[in-house]
Amino acid sequence: MSRLLAVDWGSSSLRAAVIDDDGNVVDERSAASGMLKVERSGFDDVFEAEFGDWMDVPGTRCLMAGMVGSRQGWVEADYVACPCGIRDFVARLRRVGPEASRKSRDIAIVPGASCTHDGAPDVLRGEEVKVLGVLELLGADSAVVVSPGTHSKWMTVENGLLTRFSTAMTGEIYALLRRQSILARSMPPESEDRLDVAAFDDGVARALGGCSLLQTAFSVRTRALFDQLPAAALASCLSGLVIGEELRCRPVERGEAVAVVGAPALTERYARALSRLGVDVRAFDEDAVWRGLSAIDRLRRQREAGRA
Repeated sequence: MSRLLAVDWGSSSLRAAVIDDDGNVVDERSAASGMLKVERSGFDDVFEAEFGDWMDVPGTRCLMAGMVGSRQGWVEADYVACPCGIRDFVARLRRVGPEASRKSRDIAIVPGASCTHDGAPDVLRGEEVKVLGVLELLGADSAVVVSPGTHSKWMTVENGLLTRFSTAMTGEIYALLRRQSILARSMPPESEDRLDVAAFDDGVARALGGCSLLQTAFSVRTRALFDQLPAAALASCLSGLVIGEELRCRPVERGEAVAVVGAPALTERYARALSRLGVDVRAFDEDAVWRGLSAIDRLRRQREAGRA
């Protein structure tokens, strides 16, 4: 028996799937044990508690992606400079050795990617695997892919190579404004945040037609003061403003195709916003990461067998 334990270990969440040799997901688990909640010396304990029974099955190997490979993670997996592709990620897999894993499991971490634009470095971890999964789902070797989240990543793949990407702190800025700014005082608790489509679309339109988020964001407060928007719609308006600001700074052309990969609630919002610009949107959920890890594992095994 041979199978892959695919792990997506991010800052705030931990997800895993068991994948058979045909690429089928046969079991899944998730836990609230994100990297930021684990002590540096505690990764092995968390891994064994969550997945030890899966790894005890003979023939099980593990590939991990995400912030688990960061400097603050379990074992640091280096960055691969763009342009880079699946062969580069396979060549730079970082093994979790016996000094970090008391049971000497067959565990490896996928490296992140780096690039430079506007004279400054940029990095990503985990999204490079999602891109590989999206390419398989599209049946293509070139695409523009956006992975929205705390830090949105815009990635360009050409002929199978990740050639460039850029990061927008959209989700983090939204959270700061939503929870800690004066705007938060006008909004109900976050548990009541539901997408108000009209308010979201209005926020996107204002951002695209405005000069910057520094100005447009304050309109959330003033529109509440003058009863132009109900309190329940303000968070949706703010969401539209920050996503619209991200798109305003990202030149996309009418008719351009963009793949959006992420949680359904976020991909829905990005698809709506991009549609306003006449963009052809294909949406994929977070399970694209299983496709990407499976592709990396497949190539790794081919190389080990001398067939690639």
